[in-house]
This record gives sequence, structure tokens and C-alpha cells, in this order.
Amino acid sequence: EDVDIPSRRVLITGATGLLGRAVFKEFNENNWNAVGCGYRRAQPRFEQINLLDSIAVHDIVHGFQPHVIVHCAAERRPDIVESQPDAASQLNVAASANLAKEAAGVGAFLIYISTDYVFDGTSPPYKETDVPNPLNLYGKTKLEGEKAVLENNEETAVLRIPVLYGEVERLEESAVTVMFDKVQFSNKSANMDHWQQRFPTNVKDVAAVCRQLAEKRMLDPSIKGTFHWSGNEQMTKYEMACAIADAFNLPSSHLRPITDSPVVGAPRPKNAQLDCSKLEMLGIGQRTPFRAGIRESLWPFLVDKRWRQTVFH
Repeated sequence: EDVDIPSRRVLITGATGLLGRAVFKEFNENNWNAVGCGYRRAQPRFEQINLLDSIAVHDIVHGFQPHVIVHCAAERRPDIVESQPDAASQLNVAASANLAKEAAGVGAFLIYISTDYVFDGTSPPYKETDVPNPLNLYGKTKLEGEKAVLENNEETAVLRIPVLYGEVERLEESAVTVMFDKVQFSNKSANMDHWQQRFPTNVKDVAAVCRQLAEKRMLDPSIKGTFHWSGNEQMTKYEMACAIADAFNLPSSHLRPITDSPVVGAPRPKNAQLDCSKLEMLGIGQRTPFRAGIRESLWPFLVDKRWRQTVFH
């Protein structure tokens, strides 16, 4: 019998990570032939590739001949970037530049995942045309990565996104889900940042945007350049923690809002809200309400299993 092999091929880097897993799943479930690659956690599901190995990158891109490459792999933890600047620059800039070259070599449309941290957060919301001014080294390396991919391959889309959450393998995988333990253990008070304005964004929504962008591009070669996507609920970490508590009928009185600007760690922009109207005007986008998305992401990590019955039955 005839097996329907999808003719559209997509290669996803960082497919073992929080965003990469969602992107892989989104394309795979929508009739694309998806290949994911990762490094430390790749086997057996994904191809194991060190993106710093230019020969290995060349071989997979030329062997698979993807129509689209979604580049999710990055060092995205600002404090780690500050402490390991060379390694972060290798992955966020050099590897991205090389991947853009290889994509150009096979005529693939590259989607480079970037960040709202390219902006300093002083005059939101930010359009794609606004001048970046990153406050920390993470934002600087991602901005350099943007420039590097666009210099090496004009047929690239840069997609800037804010803080992500979604179905995590470990709570630490996302700066949003990592708060769940502090929310659940209400016997001790927990200080929560109530200064930085964030726009938590579900990885499933970003994955849908990547696929929609890729499919639009197949029909319209003018789809390229810089784009913004983000959730539209503005929340500090304190407000997210309260919303998480609310989603699971847990107490939140032990959570303490801290309204001072943080003094430790890499500097963060106060409000780097992204204006997403450019994608919206193309008819591209998807937004999961935060409470629904966070409930779906976190219920497996509920300590008090009785809550599962009350919340879901």
C-alpha cells in the first residue's frame, strides 16, 4: 500500500529542549517530515549533533535537504551566559552563523529563535523596527546571533519571543514552572519578584507560530526578516506565582511581592513587551490563556495528589 511520506521537510535544532520538543511535535502532527537534533539528551529519539561541529552540521543539512530549519538550540539562561561567555557565544553566535550558511546552501528557510532581551525594557511595547539595546550578555549574544544569521542568509526569519513555559520534564526547565515548589510549600514564605513585567508564553503557541510562518513562506517568498510573538497577559513573577496557586486552588498568602529592582544576577529589562501586530496582520498566531496552559503544564508535579481529583474530575 502507498505510504504517504510528507514532502515538506523540517529540521529542528535543540529538539530535546522545552521549545524544541513542542516545535518538533507541532510539525510532526501537521504532516511535515520532521527531524530533530539535540546533543546531550538526543538519543534515541533525535539525531545527536554537536552544532559546533561544522562538518556534522553540513552533513545533516545536506543529507536531509530540509525546506525549513527551526533553530531552537541556544544557551538561554542569562546567569550562565555571564559566567560562561565564550561557550555561550560559540553556541548563540558562531553555530547560528554556520547553520545559516548551510541553510542557504540547500535553499532552506531558517527560523532563528531570538529573545525580548535584545531590548532594554525602558519604552515598551517594542516593534520589530525598534533599535535593540540589550542589558545583559545573553541579550547581546542573541542579538549578535540575529545579525550573523541575516548576514549569512538573507532568506531568514528572526522570531523574538519572551519567557517560555509549557510541558516540562523538570520544573527547572522554565523560569515560570520553577516557581511551582515555592507555591506548593506554603509553610514557608517565599520572596517573589514583583518588579520585572513579563509576558509568559506557551511553547505550544510559539511552535504553532513557527509552523504557520513556515507554511506561509512556502507560498510567499517575501516572508522573511524579523518578527515578534508573545503571550498577551502581563505579569510579574509574583503575579504568575499567584495565578499558579489560583489554578490549583492552593494558598498564596505565603508569597511576598518584592518591588525593588533585583541586585543579583545578570541585569534584566523592566518591561520588554513585544508588539506582535506584524504577525497578527499576516493571520499568524495562537495564544493559550495562562491559567489553562500552566495547569496543563504543572499538574504532573502536584505534590498533593488529592488536588488532581478536585481540579480535573
